[in-house]
Amino acid sequence: MKTGIFLSYKGLGANLMHLSYCHQIAKKFGPVVLLTLNSKLSEILIDDPNFSEIICLNNYHKKLLDIFKLSKIFKKLGLENLFIYYPSLRYVLAGKIAGIKNIYHYPIFKKKNLHLVEAAKTFTEIKLNIKNCPTESKIIQNKKIEKLNNINNKKIILGIGSSGPTTKWGSKNYTSLIKKLSKINKFYFFLLCGPEEEDEAKKIIENIDSDNCMSLSKKSISEVKDYISHCDLYIGNDSFGHHISCQMGIPCFIILLDTPRAYSDYSVNQNRIIPPNTVLDQITHDSKLDPNSISVEMVLDKIKNFI
Repeated sequence: MKTGIFLSYKGLGANLMHLSYCHQIAKKFGPVVLLTLNSKLSEILIDDPNFSEIICLNNYHKKLLDIFKLSKIFKKLGLENLFIYYPSLRYVLAGKIAGIKNIYHYPIFKKKNLHLVEAAKTFTEIKLNIKNCPTESKIIQNKKIEKLNNINNKKIILGIGSSGPTTKWGSKNYTSLIKKLSKINKFYFFLLCGPEEEDEAKKIIENIDSDNCMSLSKKSISEVKDYISHCDLYIGNDSFGHHISCQMGIPCFIILLDTPRAYSDYSVNQNRIIPPNTVLDQITHDSKLDPNSISVEMVLDKIKNFI
């Protein structure tokens, strides 16, 4: 009985938020075929035996005619069960045309105010007939970077990169944080950002002792995962790095400026830092809160018991 899961999300973080539910389905049906709109997800889950195959379908979700292209892919996979974690009529129709026997999906016309965690948890519990479905799982990591074992200092991932400028705390704040942390204890810092954000990493490194700091901007996603697995703490913007970190059991301190609470609402390892006098439930993708309203002292106070 071949089972597929469709995660209709482009963001790596949004996909990783659904890992626990994928594991629950695999627990019942055996290794599953995972279909996603993110081309990098397979690099994170490469060591995970719960997935027989991970396929990126980012070219088949935009137009009406894509229904028929997608149905051909479904049919070729020979799926008997398909779990769709998104309210999409196109995906359901593609599954039916492909002749998939059992198609489980979100209510079609309920996209507005979709809480990713609550929706996925409820959906999984109902369709699998289980109770108290966990909202977080464990990202499996088999590889280790030997040279990192020689770094005796406590290792901290600083998530300086993010998907948009309104979610970033800023290089000046991170520089100040590194300087103040370095006066407290000996740490080694890894700057997590994309290649397009290398200039921000350089600004930070130029203003601190570069012997205890390294940019991961040119590393692949799978390499970033390896580095994170060696670290003791994550501090930074909402990014894929905190989703990896928290599901590797690493305490995460997430600076929320315009990210809805759902993205930091599913793991015991997630700790939020929000601007003063701000209501968490009112933070949305359009909030665009002032990054400097979160001071370095606020962050230090939040993490004091972890350093």
